[in-house]
Amino acid sequence: MAEFVFAYRVPRDYVLGDADVVQAWQSWFAGMGQGLLDKGKPATAAATVGSCEGDARLGGFSVIEADNMDAALEIARGCPSISAGGGVEVGALLDVA
Repeated sequence: MAEFVFAYRVPRDYVLGDADVVQAWQSWFAGMGQGLLDKGKPATAAATVGSCEGDARLGGFSVIEADNMDAALEIARGCPSISAGGGVEVGALLDVA
């Protein structure tokens, strides 16, 4: 299995803590089972350096395990940040010695 990082992008006015949103995230994480290696943490403030497209900010990250990029993307498609107008950047992680 390969490891992938999910970087959550949320609208700049996204507010943490809404009960329905929290439940959606918890359900999505629970659905990943053992594939969720590191739930990560939400980001309460974010800034960018260099070229970062769009009007979204960093919302948080997670590290997951999936068979391949296609499988990781399928998992990412269920992310609650998408229905809030954000997205998920998915990156394959490389073990570095």
